[in-house]
Amino acid sequence: MADSKSFNVGDRVRIVALPPYIKTAEPMPMLRPPHLVQLGEEGVVLDQRPGGFWGIRFARGAFLMDAQYIESVESVE
Repeated sequence: MADSKSFNVGDRVRIVALPPYIKTAEPMPMLRPPHLVQLGEEGVVLDQRPGGFWGIRFARGAFLMDAQYIESVESVE
């Protein structure tokens, strides 16, 4: 994975691909089915985790997402 996307805490991001499963962003992460988030859904970056994962708050909870599945949302104003 040569993908080295960088985000800042508070950045808005969008899901560009669904992983086979997602992890909750809890002290003891649990694997969950990917249908808890939608392709194109936007969330807010909470923190960066080891292994290239980002903690992101979505409408249905906070999840750990690998950088390859998300992109920055450009504000159009």
